[in-house]
Amino acid sequence: MNNITIRKGTEADYPAILNLINEFALFQKTPERVTNTVEQMKSDNNLFQCFVAVDENNKIVGYAAWFFAYFSWTGKALYLDDLYVVERARGRAIGTRLLQTVIDHAGATNCIKVRWQVSNWNKAAIAFYRKMGALIDDVEMNCHFELH
Repeated sequence: MNNITIRKGTEADYPAILNLINEFALFQKTPERVTNTVEQMKSDNNLFQCFVAVDENNKIVGYAAWFFAYFSWTGKALYLDDLYVVERARGRAIGTRLLQTVIDHAGATNCIKVRWQVSNWNKAAIAFYRKMGALIDDVEMNCHFELH
């Protein structure tokens, strides 16, 4: 069970990734907020980027979705939108490998930083990110303006 491969996600992976996105939303206790579809992901494939963790049975057991961003104060960055590993595959450093892949990719593409958010109730994730060296503040708050 330790034969995990990290690779770039492809369009063929979208159904499995969307299943994990829905599973992650359920974990976050907000499943109703997922409105994305495989068709939308395909039409947005120039924007949707991710790395996937694939097990020895060729099943996707984790993903890290990201996109490039530009922050006026610092410049080019990589924004990590989601990092999720299925429960049965946790404790095998898959999250660490996914996050490190994202960090390495950001460095290789001349990003200044990697940025993401974490729910304040998710103490395990906060501890994991701090262990990886992330700085986590309690000052910024997320703002959303829904267009649809």
